This record gives sequence, structure tokens and C-alpha cells, in this order.
Amino acid sequence: MTSASSKAFKQPLLSLLGLGLGAIVLLIVLIYSVTLGARDIPLRTILESFTTFDYSFDHLVIQTIRLPRSLIAMSVGAALAVSGALMQGLTRNPLAETGILGIEAGGALAVVITLFIFGSSSLTIYAGVAFLGAAIAAVLVYLLGALGRGGATPLNLTVAGAAMTALISSITTAVLIVSQRTLEEIRFWLAGSLAGRDFELFLQVLPFLGTGLVLAFLLGRQITTISLGEDIATSLGQQTIWVKLLAATSVVLLAGSSVAIAGPIGFVGLVVPHMVRFFIKTDYRWILPYSAIAGAILLLLSDIAARVVLKPQELPVGVMTAIVGAPFFVYLAKVKVKK
Repeated sequence: MTSASSKAFKQPLLSLLGLGLGAIVLLIVLIYSVTLGARDIPLRTILESFTTFDYSFDHLVIQTIRLPRSLIAMSVGAALAVSGALMQGLTRNPLAETGILGIEAGGALAVVITLFIFGSSSLTIYAGVAFLGAAIAAVLVYLLGALGRGGATPLNLTVAGAAMTALISSITTAVLIVSQRTLEEIRFWLAGSLAGRDFELFLQVLPFLGTGLVLAFLLGRQITTISLGEDIATSLGQQTIWVKLLAATSVVLLAGSSVAIAGPIGFVGLVVPHMVRFFIKTDYRWILPYSAIAGAILLLLSDIAARVVLKPQELPVGVMTAIVGAPFFVYLAKVKVKK
């Protein structure tokens, strides 16, 4: 076996090994997350809730509160990270992320308006309107960025996203000022929160979230080609319009699902793909699954920190991700965009 063929064989093997190690770390963090709460429950009791569930108080707490919350944190983290990686590859914009480009804000505004007009409703309806709001915001940001000099460049899209986020946030604030009832029902959710989520909510959003993840993974090879340049992708016979439409559909499904179940949680989709690229440089067939695992770990750790920093009180998980993500955004804005 030549050195070139040996290297080609080892690369996928090492990538698979890395995914396996990441999955093990994710499982450890998930178990630790389930053990945390206002009431101390021994690990043995936690394990018994899966093997010999008996409707005792501790078993009910594990199965109806802690486990759903941890699984939702894991799923939302994966969705946000994958959507951020998709957007960065598709637009070749290192600052692309659903929160920064206004997509999460659009989904949040749609949910707030729905609650304001119709009152409390089911999460299924919230998910639907969140998808619609996210899609409209994405289209508007792209069109606004394309109007600038040079077209939809990374800088133009970032500025357009910041402007659209500010506008949408102002409208959201105005609605909440007008309606105190809407504010009371949704203010903690708007900061990005996983508290009070249960399996019913998780199962309602899971089909949308799962479809978005599967679609993203299937597009890995095409996104890799587009990330090298649209001219290169076209010369290789790739139907870039269809790839962009499918990728945009995946982003909307992932962002809409995340906003519907946990509110707008920023910076996960910005930080994680850049962390992954320290190990996987350009191949989105690996960047996307690595981002899913790393995003799940990051949001689980953020939720753990949100629960223990001010124990017995807890912070919205969106506050913890902002503490990590905001300085990283400043660094990227200073270093990456200038290149």
C-alpha cells in the first residue's frame, strides 16, 4: 500500500474514531445533566428509573423533567450548530449564524405575534409560524445584503443581518410593551430557555428537527463543493440553485424547530463550526456530523452552567451561550472578515 493510499485510508478512519469519542463525551455529559436538579438523586436511582420504573417521585422527576430537558438541550444544540455550519459553507461567510443573520429573531417574532393575536396555542402551531418567520427573515436578509456594493458578500450579509435583527427585535419589543399578557407568558422563553420542557413538546418538534438534520447530512458533499466557490461548483456540474434551496430548507427547519421549543439561543451556530474546523478543515461530510455532536455538548454544558451558577435559581441558557459567543464574535469580526 502506497503512502498516498495509506493516508486516504487513515483519514476516514480517524474521522470516524473522532466521532465515536465525541459520542462518548456527549453520553457522559448527558448523564451528568440528568443527575443535576434541586433534589439530589443517586445515580443508582437514576439507572433504576430506566430499568424498573415504579412511578415513585424520584423516577417521575427523572423521566418527566430532567431527561426530556437534557434531550432537548442536546437536540437543539445539534440543530443550531449544523444550521450555522450550513450557512457558513453556503455563503462562505465566517460570521453566518441563525442568530446573527436574524433568522432566529424572525421565528421569535412570528411566535410572539401569534401569541398576541390568538392567545395560548399548541407548540405545533408555534413551530409552523416559527418556520414561516425564519424563512421570511432569511429571504429578506439575503435580498438586503445583495443590494449592497459587490452583492451578497460576507460583510454585506453580516450588516444586513444585524440591521434586520435590530428591526425585528424592535417590533417584538413593541408588541410585548403593548401586551403585558404576552410578555408574562413569553419573556423567559425569549431569553432562550429549556426549563419546563417535557417529552410531549420534544416529540412534536422532533420530526421537523430530524428532517432538517438528515437533509443537512445528505448535502455534505455538495456544500463542500459550493464552499470552494460557486464557479467551481458549476463547472463540476452541480445544480447550485437546488442545493441552495435544499440547504435553506434545512436551515429553516432546524432554526424553526429550535426557536419553537427553546426560544432564540444565539452563538451556538457561530462558535461550534469554527471549533470543528480546527480538526476538519473543509470537508462538510465530516464538519456537519462533528458540529452536531459538538453543538449538543456545548448546549448541554451551557444548560448545566445555567442551573448551577446561581443555584437554586437558574439562568436562561441563552445567557450562558452569549457569554461564550459574544467575545468569539468580536474576534471573528476583527480577524476573519478582513481576510
